[in-house]
Amino acid sequence: MLILYVEDNFENKLFVRRVIESMGHEMIEAETGLDSLMLAEERKPDLVLMDVNIPGMDGLETTAKFREHPHLADIPIIALTANAMKGDRERCLAAGCNGYMQKPVGVSDLRREIELYAKKAKVTNK
Repeated sequence: MLILYVEDNFENKLFVRRVIESMGHEMIEAETGLDSLMLAEERKPDLVLMDVNIPGMDGLETTAKFREHPHLADIPIIALTANAMKGDRERCLAAGCNGYMQKPVGVSDLRREIELYAKKAKVTNK
């Protein structure tokens, strides 16, 4: 499975890459919303992990752009945020995210979410 991680923090990218690659999946990365849209259009990932607080267009605005794009609208997006406040989950889901995780994300929680979407991708591709 190809996973796009939209994140501007080096340590977070390194951690998530280790988890994804240990599961046998491939990770591509973008640091901004605009870069993520261009990369997604080019590579067509099976899943997007979207940091909410990225430079420029934030993760929720970027998610809305994914949902408006005819070739990207169906890609599942999981929002990741370190600044969890009341109502954040609901805002993420309202913006078009399929899931929500609060940082710091634990290895087992991240693995569980990725496996959930990996199973859905296998069913869809059959």
